[in-house]
Amino acid sequence: MENHTMDWTETTEFDYGDSTPCPGIEEKHFAANLLPPLYSLVVIFGLTGNLLVVLILVKYKRLKSMTDIYLLNLAVSDLLFIFSLPFWAYYAAHDWIFGDVLCKMLSGVYLLGFYSGIFFIILLTLDRYLAIVHAVFALKARTVTYGILTSAVTWAVAIFASVPGIVFHKAQKEHAHYTCSAHYPSEQRNVWKQFLTLKMNIVGLVIPMLIMICSYTQIIKTLLQCRNEKKHKAVRLIFIIMIVYFFFWTPYNICILLRDFQGTFSFATCKGSGQLHKATQVTETISMVHCCINPVIYAFVGEKFRKYLQRFFRKQIAVHFSKYCPVFYTDTVERASSTYTQSTGEQEVSVAL
Repeated sequence: MENHTMDWTETTEFDYGDSTPCPGIEEKHFAANLLPPLYSLVVIFGLTGNLLVVLILVKYKRLKSMTDIYLLNLAVSDLLFIFSLPFWAYYAAHDWIFGDVLCKMLSGVYLLGFYSGIFFIILLTLDRYLAIVHAVFALKARTVTYGILTSAVTWAVAIFASVPGIVFHKAQKEHAHYTCSAHYPSEQRNVWKQFLTLKMNIVGLVIPMLIMICSYTQIIKTLLQCRNEKKHKAVRLIFIIMIVYFFFWTPYNICILLRDFQGTFSFATCKGSGQLHKATQVTETISMVHCCINPVIYAFVGEKFRKYLQRFFRKQIAVHFSKYCPVFYTDTVERASSTYTQSTGEQEVSVAL
């Protein structure tokens, strides 16, 4: 996270040494106007979507497969990510007032949500790869037990990857303003900054993309060779997953790479730094939207998930509305009774809500 937290009594004056930093006033105003409303929208939609995923997985699907385990963990990682956003939304428009401890904790939570989300997307990709390309082997490998074990290892790796955020982020006073940001040892400042940026790009973009491209290439080949009426939908979904991931995360990773290697890319001016800072703010917000899209991509596009979601709204939401509007209840019952058709003999999921 680019901006982070602080305590009025526990902060220290920041010494810039001999260098005079760019004022960044314009970038601060830009962030104050842009980020709070966008963060708020991400919180509302991301919280709603991921809580519904957790509810349906636990209450209706009951976590009966490895895919369910990974979907649940992905939703939890997105919820962790979302939990920190209200604090950053406030900080974008004001000083950091939440103390040094919260600065470290929320920076760690933000990074934990970031890394764990990416790791579980990779696991879901490998899960799909095994299910389609190595179907026989998948019968033994894709179990709930292995799903729980791999999830535990994934969380441990994500926590390890998030440690620098906890160690280096702290609340400080800079130019009469209180901030929460990363402060590295002065003699190794650029080394640490560039190392962690490269780590985020490699772990957050390069490795996932290589795994996704290799896995989905084999998945598409397998689907095209088999006779399946739904293979075209599966191929289309695969391309959507890849394109969405590229669209949301690539711009932000490129921006932080350019920002932290400004000298290498000849952007080391106040004007260039300001433009990169704005671009990073915008692309970071775009990347956050991905946690709202995950429920749609990995869950709600599935027929079973749509059926469970409709059942939830029909039994929980519609029943409550019917107390105040009996006509709504009658209409719901009539529509629900039409979910069985004479022509197919199968239950359909076309109930109008």
